Amino acid sequence: MKTAIDDLAILPATKEAWTLVYQDEFLLVVNKPAHLLTVPGRHPENQDCLISRVQHEFPSAAVVHRLDYDTSGLLVLPLTKKALSTISKEFQSRGTKKIYQAVVSGVPTPAAGTVDKAIAADPENRPLYKISLDGKASVTHYQVLKLLPEHRASLVQLEPVTGRSHQLRLHMQSIGHAILGDPFYASPAQQQQSSRLLLHAAVLEFTHPQSGELMSFSAEADFLQALC
Repeated sequence: MKTAIDDLAILPATKEAWTLVYQDEFLLVVNKPAHLLTVPGRHPENQDCLISRVQHEFPSAAVVHRLDYDTSGLLVLPLTKKALSTISKEFQSRGTKKIYQAVVSGVPTPAAGTVDKAIAADPENRPLYKISLDGKASVTHYQVLKLLPEHRASLVQLEPVTGRSHQLRLHMQSIGHAILGDPFYASPAQQQQSSRLLLHAAVLEFTHPQSGELMSFSAEADFLQALC
């Protein structure tokens, strides 16, 4: 019998365009729409993705970090081998800063805190992950920014210390506040509250690979106007 996860094996690419936020001779910063893979998927019908679209205009653009298909927001794309190497090392050493905006079910208590729960792959339910003592250390800071009582939800800021797959989704679900629209970890009712995952990479900070300058970019989630 085909499962809901099987149905997600083919991920239709949105027609919404990516946005150029910043450009110089060493790198780009772009805003990825939701429902677009960062890199090509394994299925032949999942070849349309952010990097292939960007490379039509910037052939040397490369991927140094990713956002999930369902997640929108900011990504840095190096344009030179040196920039790729330098920025990769900064991500590996956790020298970059990433802050997300999300709308979660209910109201997290306390209003600010840290989720420190190890995450492992869930081989019986691929491509899901699970909280597991045998998993990799995973830490997320959260803060409630605004209550959304008409939606029985809250706008929260999420700052991952580690970068595990599905970390933000799984951590929020694990404390009883799943991200609305999440096809993997939210309840059916919570999924139906949004046609997309309400998760957006809103802030990105890193060191410029050539100048050494601290680069800071922000882009508010487009779903906030309708909710807030």
